[in-house]
Amino acid sequence: MLDHLGDVRAFVRVADDQSFTLAAERLGLSRSAVGKCVARLEDNMATRLIHRTTRSVSLTEEGQLFYEHAIRILSEVDDAEFALAQRHQAPRGRLRIDVPIALGRLHILPVLQRFLNRWPEVEAEVSFSDEYRDIVGDGIDVAVRIGGPTDSRLVRRVLASHRLITCAAPEYLKRRGTPRTIDELTRHDRIGFKHAGGPVPWHYRVGGGDRDVGVQGNLRLGNTEAIRDACLAGTGLAQLGAFLVGRDIREGRLVPLLEEFERDEPPVCVVYPTRKHVSPKVRLFIEAIRAEWAAGAPWA
Repeated sequence: MLDHLGDVRAFVRVADDQSFTLAAERLGLSRSAVGKCVARLEDNMATRLIHRTTRSVSLTEEGQLFYEHAIRILSEVDDAEFALAQRHQAPRGRLRIDVPIALGRLHILPVLQRFLNRWPEVEAEVSFSDEYRDIVGDGIDVAVRIGGPTDSRLVRRVLASHRLITCAAPEYLKRRGTPRTIDELTRHDRIGFKHAGGPVPWHYRVGGGDRDVGVQGNLRLGNTEAIRDACLAGTGLAQLGAFLVGRDIREGRLVPLLEEFERDEPPVCVVYPTRKHVSPKVRLFIEAIRAEWAAGAPWA
């Protein structure tokens, strides 16, 4: 049983420096005090951990085994102390955030504004992009993403589910009728989304499998909020995220279509670079989003 964590630290210091004298200097203790720490540890362990001669210090086989565990123990203790200290430290400095264009403007910015009001020493810099940026290479602290590739350099935490909803304005459906099947989409005007140089197909789940449907129409737009505006104006059908059209549907400005063919989509996630210690500004911003969305995403 280890009665004194300080004895473990003294042992690790001696093992690293291969010297009681150097270890004592680094720890700010006398050489005899360090020697007593190691001796006490060996008594508690009932085994010799260090070979001592007048010229050298080396670990025994048991000492090497204990050393490997001891450094992990001390690392965990240091991490715990750091984490507790961080919880009492106010966030400050520049917070670089990357968010999708529409989702970020509609649902992340309001959270950020309240976060900045609470923590005035934080300076936020927000980039809007529907591309999956290299947040490590670009120096981004935290990003919100819908799906995206896996990356071992990033920690990913789910914030909310994501739905793609095919919808239309009541006026359009009154004029053109309501599609009941995927194949009936070809009879309707559809507003396409152009992204990354090409048209984005619409996604469905049919007969237990995924089905992508190409969008043919006389209007393609490179901005999802512009597609929503066109859809509200009765231009045609659109397939858009629930985060963008959920309120329009609840208030009757748009009508959801083909809901039985919706497929499971990748969720909305927050991602940040893998680090041993997450800064208070990143941790608290993530906690702010999760707290505000705890009862459900604002578009749900």
